[in-house]
Amino acid sequence: MLDFIYYPVSAILWFWHQAFGYVLGKNSGFAWALAVVFLVFTLRLVLYKPFVKQVRTTRQMQELQPQIKELQKKYKNDRQEMTVQMQKLQKEHGFNPLMGCLPVLLQVPVFLGLFHVLRSFNRTGHGIGQLGMSPYDNAHTPNYIFGVDDVQSFLSARLFGAPLSAYITEPATVLQSFADYGGVPSKVAIAAVSIPLMVIAGIATHMNARASVARQSAEAAANPQAAMMNKMALYVFPLGVLVGGPFLPVAILIYWVSNNIWTYGQQHLVFGRIEKEEEEKKKAALERRAQHAPKPGAKPVDVRKKQAAAKVEDAPVEDAVSDAPQASQNGAKPAPGARPSTGKKRSGNRGRANQKRRR
Repeated sequence: MLDFIYYPVSAILWFWHQAFGYVLGKNSGFAWALAVVFLVFTLRLVLYKPFVKQVRTTRQMQELQPQIKELQKKYKNDRQEMTVQMQKLQKEHGFNPLMGCLPVLLQVPVFLGLFHVLRSFNRTGHGIGQLGMSPYDNAHTPNYIFGVDDVQSFLSARLFGAPLSAYITEPATVLQSFADYGGVPSKVAIAAVSIPLMVIAGIATHMNARASVARQSAEAAANPQAAMMNKMALYVFPLGVLVGGPFLPVAILIYWVSNNIWTYGQQHLVFGRIEKEEEEKKKAALERRAQHAPKPGAKPVDVRKKQAAAKVEDAPVEDAVSDAPQASQNGAKPAPGARPSTGKKRSGNRGRANQKRRR
């Protein structure tokens, strides 16, 4: 049913085993272990961009937390309107909550696919995903991309005496399937390899969670739901590795360790770049503000007066030109000794009074 996951996962694992097997030997346990490690690195490299978007989404969520709280307080009695306003806020800031959990969701099928492919190298057991084959039939049945020779090579491979598909609680009847391919392994050898890997995986899980919690804002950490998730990530998940480790094959524990190592390095790289980008943005904003600020000792300019003066200069000239004498408009010079005309006519009554006085 999940062949669309099993075949790509087995193909990547096959490629890396061919590469390392060419150098270390086809039946080398280290060649198979390195193939698992580089399978993890390949898949995490493919998921690099979704991881960066996840980090940016998480930081954006922290920045929008005050506005979200205001909306929750404002529309606490109207759930429908609160949802509408939340969606509007997310759309305005280009925020997509799905990107916050997309990398984790994508890693789950990969983990399940790898778990199934590794268990399918030994299908002699009974239960979920097991076919109850005989040791001979199992060794002569292909496993997805892997042919019969590859299956027998995996059964023969040992990492410090432990087969990569074996686990601490594996039944003794299932361990008998390794008899013709390197001998039946002991539980002590399997535990000697599995327990250190379990401890390293648990510590790495805790350190990754601790680094992630340390980068959270104070407001986000104070959120009850976030605080509960932080405690689970810090203590419950690492403890889950120790509790579930005895039931996981050695190859899965290698996957877990290498996945956490990649996550730890990737977090420091991505967070460092994002913090550097934010510092550059803040620096650019301060430089723009400094350019527009008045120089030390300079008298501050009243912007309102400056705008008013500009309006006066741009205002249209009054119609004073239309009141000028007609002669000056035609370019004629006024007569010598003549009083310049203001363009206003004398009243007729004043002229008649002067005529009477002369008479």
